[in-house]
Order: sequence, then C-alpha cells, then structure tokens
Amino acid sequence: MTQSTGKKRLLDTKMVPAPSQGIIPERDLLSTPVLEARHLGIEFGGLKAVEDFNLIIGKTEIAGLIGPNGAGKTTVFNLLTKVYQPTMGTILVNGKDTAGMNTVQANKLGIARTFQNIRLFSNMTVEENVRIGLHNQVKYGMFTGIFRLPGYWKGEKRQHEKAMELLSLFDMQDMASSRAGSLPYGAQRRLEIVRALATNPSLLLLDEPAAGMNPHETEELMHNIIKIRDRFQIAIMLIEHDMNLVMGICEGICVLNYGRIIAKGTADEIQANPVVIEAYLGKKKEG
Repeated sequence: MTQSTGKKRLLDTKMVPAPSQGIIPERDLLSTPVLEARHLGIEFGGLKAVEDFNLIIGKTEIAGLIGPNGAGKTTVFNLLTKVYQPTMGTILVNGKDTAGMNTVQANKLGIARTFQNIRLFSNMTVEENVRIGLHNQVKYGMFTGIFRLPGYWKGEKRQHEKAMELLSLFDMQDMASSRAGSLPYGAQRRLEIVRALATNPSLLLLDEPAAGMNPHETEELMHNIIKIRDRFQIAIMLIEHDMNLVMGICEGICVLNYGRIIAKGTADEIQANPVVIEAYLGKKKEG
C-alpha cells in the first residue's frame, strides 16, 4: 500500500459520525443503516479468525474492506452472508437481527455477494445465470408452472425483460444467449455482479471484483459500481487489493489485520494512517 494512489477520487463525500460506532455518509444519517456489525467474531478450533469486528454502513454508502492477505476479509463476508455462523456478536441488516438465519434467508433480507473465485453456471447461458438470481421474484405457483397456464408465460416474459434490463447495465444484453463459460474473464466478473443484483439486494458485497482485470476494465468497473449505487440506491461493500479502485470510490474504509480492525476512516485518513502503512509494508528497521 502506498500513501498516494496517483488517482483522482471519483467520489467526494462528507462522512459524519453515526449514532453508533463508526462513520457514514451525511446523506444517510436519517436512514436506518443497511448494516450494523457489533462485536462480531468467529473461532475455528480455538483460533480467533475474526475478533470484535464493529462496522456500520449507510443506506447508500460505497464501503471498502481492505487488509493484507489472510487478514480475515473473506471470513467477514462469510459471516455477513451466513456461510459461517458467528461465534459471538450481532449482525443487523436494515435494522433486523440475522441471528439463526441461513444464507438463503440472509439473501432474502437483502444481502447479495460475489466471490473471490468466479462461481457461475458455466454451461448455462448468460441470461439463465441472471434468471437464477431472479428466483425469489417468481410470482406464479407450482400448479401454474407445471401446466403452463397464462400466469406462467407472463412470469417468464417479465423475468426475461428483467434479465435483459440488468444485463444492459454492463452492455451485455447481446451476450444473453452465449454460454457463460465462454465469456472473457472480465465479462464473467461482470455477469456475477449482474446475477447478484438480480436478487434485489439492499447491500451488495463484492469480493475482489477487479481481480484479473486490466487497468481499462478496472476504470470501467469503478464507474459501474457508482452507477449501480446511484441507480438502485443500495449500499456496496467491496474487498479489493487494487488501491486505486478502493481510494477512488470508497467513502468509508475499514482495515483488517489478523482478524481485528486496525483503522476506520475516509480514504485520506486511511492512506495517512501509520498503523495501516506498517501493516501493509512492515515496520521500518531503525538505524
């Protein structure tokens, strides 16, 4: 990590103290936070992988979760999405406690995610992958589906139109009938984001969305993340090692190291924080 990314920030947001621990965009101050994690932690065989994790994300905030490799970032995402059940702490999504929920229930409550390693249905078409994300918006019943009643065809038409609308966000509508596994790497990354959006989330978690992308694709991704936030009025939290991306669009940034938060703040505050610099670069030897 460097103290200067050399990139101009695309967003310039005033961050203010939240009622609970943390900061959120001023525009979200009167809205219920989309996420509150309180004293969150998990142990694996006595090893504390995440400990005393406290974070608040505003309703339309673009947030960053960064840290060295092995810091526990993906583990936090797995806790928030209920892939793992926390050993301790509380997770509130739109003010609702997720205790005891599974991944499907957490998704219905409003959390969607992408993965560090792309997880598409490679042998299915692009549109079919998106329509899998639309499954919780099917309005017709089993009887209507089995006998192909008029309600079934209306529902199919609506799902097709919705899938094409979402694909158009990334100019991917012309790829709808292509096999997902045949797409270039960057397009597969974008498709995974579209599929997550299809679940109609209020919080979108992106795990290293720029991994494997060239600088042009990363620049385009930055603009698309902002476009998604503005169009759907949702919050987005991303894990990312590309500091140009993080410092360019993230409004609040949380830094993890060895499973614990070592800093929270704006991009400028994080880049100037000596504890963060040491975590990334190591402590300088004296003398």
